[in-house]
Amino acid sequence: GRRSQLEGLMERIEIDLTSCEGDNIPIRKAITAGYFYHTARLTRGGYKTVKHQQTVYIHPNSCLFEEQPRWLIYHELVFTTKEFMRQIIEIDSTWLLEVAPHYYKSKDLEDASSKKMPKKMGKTREELG
Repeated sequence: GRRSQLEGLMERIEIDLTSCEGDNIPIRKAITAGYFYHTARLTRGGYKTVKHQQTVYIHPNSCLFEEQPRWLIYHELVFTTKEFMRQIIEIDSTWLLEVAPHYYKSKDLEDASSKKMPKKMGKTREELG
């Protein structure tokens, strides 16, 4: 299966097989590295894609719908009644500069929202863990 394919690839390029033992940050960072161009941020007017300022929404059935994370990566956009993000994860905006410095600059990621947003909206970096 896929796991043995990945193990084979890692062996070939001499990367040790290790577990992140319950810490999902390395996994979320890896997804961010692959889908960095699918980033949305929470603004006063809801979620907007970072590069094109397109308004997008978390589907009400999503487990992150109530959470309202400040920064998200989505796998795809699906338009039904609105433009919904599918398969989303919460990220830290600093990861974008780490994994895609060729695509994002600090000014793209400045959290203007932290100055303007009500205190209760969106999670801070500390709350992300």
